[in-house]
Amino acid sequence: MPADRLHLVRHGEVDNPRRVLYGRLPGYGLSAEGRRMTREAAEYVRETGRGVSRLVCSPLQRTRESAEPFTEAFGLEPIVDERVIEPTNVFEGKRMFRALLNPWNWRHLRRPALPSWGEPYNEVIARMNAAMTEAWEAVDGGDVVIVSHQLPIWVTHLAAAGLPSRHDPRERRCALSSVTSFEMVENKWTEVGYVEPASLAGARDEGAV
Repeated sequence: MPADRLHLVRHGEVDNPRRVLYGRLPGYGLSAEGRRMTREAAEYVRETGRGVSRLVCSPLQRTRESAEPFTEAFGLEPIVDERVIEPTNVFEGKRMFRALLNPWNWRHLRRPALPSWGEPYNEVIARMNAAMTEAWEAVDGGDVVIVSHQLPIWVTHLAAAGLPSRHDPRERRCALSSVTSFEMVENKWTEVGYVEPASLAGARDEGAV
């Protein structure tokens, strides 16, 4: 028997005082508020009463730290999977509003449907699907939690809904420490829920790819 349900959990607020696009840069861990958010996300999943059989996270510091409350709640050590990592982005390490004022950077915006500034959306969807399917099939019942990042979770949502992957990043429905849940129905991912269990009052979310 495979898993019963799979939850894509976004990491909590990152300690990012310079408000840069941090991408895959090292050294960007959670803020104190971010740690609170991750505890609330783990508590939400625990309070559903659904058993969790597998915990997966991306290799970046913020997702490893966001997985810690799930380890405490369910007694599972996270499996690090490179396939659920943040996409690459040429603007990594920059403050976006300043970068976009420089005409030299406009060339990276010429094909937003791909997108031309980073890893193609179809590649992100493919690697997320592979990681999700492997985790789904690796357990004998129970739920799976994968701690990942905003863009991989959002484009997975779009793909499951049959929507184009091209989108405005400002309109993503994927808040910090949100939980987007899926089930495999007739060999296709079907979204069955989205919740924002953590309070976002005063949260900063400027560094997502």
